[in-house]
Amino acid sequence: MAEEVIARRRRQQEPTGQPRRIPSQQRGRERFERILTVASALIEKNGSDALKMSEIVEKAEISFGALYQYFPDKTSIIRTLAERFNEQGRQCVADELAKVTDADNLQTALGVIADEYYAFFRREPVMRDIWHATHTDKLLQQVDAEDMEFHAQALFSVLKQLWPKRAEPELLAIARLTMQLLAAAVRYAVSLDEKEGAQAIALFRKMQVADIGRLLG
Repeated sequence: MAEEVIARRRRQQEPTGQPRRIPSQQRGRERFERILTVASALIEKNGSDALKMSEIVEKAEISFGALYQYFPDKTSIIRTLAERFNEQGRQCVADELAKVTDADNLQTALGVIADEYYAFFRREPVMRDIWHATHTDKLLQQVDAEDMEFHAQALFSVLKQLWPKRAEPELLAIARLTMQLLAAAVRYAVSLDEKEGAQAIALFRKMQVADIGRLLG
């Protein structure tokens, strides 16, 4: 109990939302990964709102001191998980946008990205829960905003190549809005049951986010 109190006081003095440190030694990395694995299982079972540091300590079979050595609070754990999932999503977007050579296959690429994101969130209930949690957690909103801007900048680079004569502020605004619409469609689809969600994404693909080709001419 004394160890828990000391650890709690220590973490209350530090900013939240980031891991305290990422271990470089193998033993530390294994413990770090065990914490994240246990946290993922607990989030999948009970949701991120119900995640408790005490339960992670119990399930991971570590001390409070060991847990707080890496993570000052549960938000730092959830953020680490979110950023890992986001890396997978970024790779998907990069792979599809790399195939784009004209306006037609740009629209195809955006449709594939919507499909892949929808499938990803369907098979990853932990990330689905974390994504929904961004509505109420400012630190997670920051992670989400950073990830959205990354995707917008990736699309912006493609738009500049396809329409080099158009004003960059206009292209950037289109890129940001397009990615926001795509994310909103996926967020809506995963809130439905699997069949209805798939239908929603299929409809979204027909709508093609926005016909960028016609918009830019």
